[in-house]
Amino acid sequence: SKNDFPTMVSQSVDSIIHHSGLAVQQDLKVWELDDEPTPVSKYYQDLPFVDNGKLVSPNPKDWKCEASGDTDNLWLNLSDGYIGGGRKNWDGSGGSNGALDHFTETGEKYPLVVKLGTITADIETADCFSYAKDEDCPVKIPNLVELLEKRGIKAASLQKTAKSTAELEVELNATYAFDAITEAGSHLTPVAGPGYQGLQNLGNSCYMNSVVQLLLSGTVPELSKRYGCSASSAEDTITSHPMLQNVSPRDAPHDVLVQLAKLSCALTSGVYAGPVPESAEVTDSKSLDPKYRLQPRMFKHVIGGDHVDFRTGQQQDAAQYLQHLLEKIDRNELAALKSSSDNRLQSKSEEDGGDESAGDPVTSRLFSFKSTARLVCSQDGKIKYKESAPETMLSLRLPMEKAVVIEEEKKEEDTGKETDGGDDGAPKEKRLKAEEGDEKKPVPTVTFQQCLDSWAAETTLEDYRWPHLQNTVHPATQQTTFTNYPRYLLVHIQRYTLGADWTPQKLEVNLDIAEEIDLNSLKSKGPQENEELVPPEEETTSATATTAAEMNAPPAIDEGALCQLMDMGFSMNGSKRALNAVGGNDVQAAMNWVFEHSTDPDFNDPLPEPSADGVAAAASSSDSGVDEGVVMSLVENLGCFTPDQVRAALKECSGAADRAADWLFSHMDDIEGAIAALNSKNDAAAAAASDGATSDVKLEDGDGTYTMVGMVSHIGKNTGSGHYVAHLKRNDKWAIFNDEKVALSEHPPFQHAYMYLFQRKDTINAPSPDY
Repeated sequence: SKNDFPTMVSQSVDSIIHHSGLAVQQDLKVWELDDEPTPVSKYYQDLPFVDNGKLVSPNPKDWKCEASGDTDNLWLNLSDGYIGGGRKNWDGSGGSNGALDHFTETGEKYPLVVKLGTITADIETADCFSYAKDEDCPVKIPNLVELLEKRGIKAASLQKTAKSTAELEVELNATYAFDAITEAGSHLTPVAGPGYQGLQNLGNSCYMNSVVQLLLSGTVPELSKRYGCSASSAEDTITSHPMLQNVSPRDAPHDVLVQLAKLSCALTSGVYAGPVPESAEVTDSKSLDPKYRLQPRMFKHVIGGDHVDFRTGQQQDAAQYLQHLLEKIDRNELAALKSSSDNRLQSKSEEDGGDESAGDPVTSRLFSFKSTARLVCSQDGKIKYKESAPETMLSLRLPMEKAVVIEEEKKEEDTGKETDGGDDGAPKEKRLKAEEGDEKKPVPTVTFQQCLDSWAAETTLEDYRWPHLQNTVHPATQQTTFTNYPRYLLVHIQRYTLGADWTPQKLEVNLDIAEEIDLNSLKSKGPQENEELVPPEEETTSATATTAAEMNAPPAIDEGALCQLMDMGFSMNGSKRALNAVGGNDVQAAMNWVFEHSTDPDFNDPLPEPSADGVAAAASSSDSGVDEGVVMSLVENLGCFTPDQVRAALKECSGAADRAADWLFSHMDDIEGAIAALNSKNDAAAAAASDGATSDVKLEDGDGTYTMVGMVSHIGKNTGSGHYVAHLKRNDKWAIFNDEKVALSEHPPFQHAYMYLFQRKDTINAPSPDY
């Protein structure tokens, strides 16, 4: 211990340890600016002084609490020289409460104390406090030097050997700052166990952690059943999990289903959950034992390793990642379901002889819904109904034109700065400001119903081609409704828009949303008896159909260009429409198109599905499915790969030339073996896709009332920076998942979330047997 060293050595070491460097001083400055100025105590001039002969030793080794014997966090009473332990902090840390108990026991006559170890030649840095009930806060004591000298303390000769209360508060705030921002300074009680397992941040991976918690930690019982395991028999279940069987150790790191099962089991089993501190209200990741820390590195690599953005260490859009994750899971589940050698998944329709129209139980089916567009021709008033392609996320625009400022009760003065613990001496709650110099301004509010109304509102399509009128163009009015209500509804709120300087900006707006919503009024009723429908299109000759399909076949959309547009704040559907209009890969032209068409009523609607003839024609026009111009360009520029090798790489990388080049160079050691593996995988996936496309998959439907079970919130100016946290509902209580920190939530940020997960109420406690 430090008592074994000479006094001067231990004092020097303590001084170095507790030295306030530039970074600490800057944090303290921000902290102090966020609070009111420290007042001067009104008791300093007439403070009673007890001449009892007590002198304080200049040797810190001699300092100890006269009640408990503690040697840390000691406070000197400036009236009678009593040394007592500091007050217990709200997080369970602090001292023995000896100084406060002494103040009470002496009739509350001696209110002023100073923290030993914070007294230096710069007397302004000394930590002083008033226990008086009408102050009960940090104070300034102008005559502190004189009061200390009466107890034999020469301030000019002392060195700093302890952290001030402000420094300790800054340190605590650094460990829970995001929790405090998200929960407005609420006290957070940590939890651990099955479904309450945190994930370590791998460096800007909070977007992935939040999405993984939303899907795989128990919020969706069907996925927990397929990929997770129960807490009661966790150890046996993990080793015998179906997804981990018949997979060689060499293939396991690259097997999506294996990595899904590994991570979901870790989250749902509780095997890796560490002990919960008895009194702490904030989980400090630095104090966790390494065996309780989960680092989802393999999962991150296998899901995002072939994606131009998700393979990097940069912050990404959580909504975009969620859709990518669902697509990745679907592809691998379909391949497993259709593979004769992989029996880890079995189709229930085949196993039980059930309805084959229900399709294979892939993960996306849990979230899939279709919308129905009701089109009215302005020329003859006839009506046409069109179903969209299945979607997994309802993306809603915030109608800022309907936003209003709601007067809120001024509660901050009454609650935000009061001591929560009362007599236990908890320090006052504080929150870090988002940016120094920010001024508070009223934030408008939009209701969730207004967002739904905007999505379903009647819009006008100016240039709509009507086949029954000899393909002439006439305006049409369109209204959108739900075709079916999925078991789980993912709602994405478009909180980001493109600013005047073409950079994504966050819309400062609150969303008034309830935990339970009713969407039954938005259900499509289909054709009615009194409606005159547009006659079905007549089949044309094969040659005419092929020519039309070739002319109207949509261009291949470059994934890299799509990601760039989405990073700028545009929705996925809007970005696809822009690229579709300019040839598929010209980002600059697509941005120009966006500026001209961003106000179009169908800007955020999914692209219409090509007709069956169009699909067939597109398939026949290119057996490889890649742009031959890009193939020959890469062959010429790279100079060391054959056209067949380049085609295989482009097909694997969705046509992205830069990613294909990276793939080729990363597999140069065994390029032929890598391409053979790709061809085998693509053949299985194609077979699975063709089998799935032969029938019209029936999506699940039910009552349109939903209850909120999860949400992902974003803190920051745009989706490419800042921080993501998830809030999940467990046993009717909300919990916050902030990377490794998991705690019960006091005030879930319903108004500020970026994505919401709702569960259909008629499915609660009735998980789908297909999974």
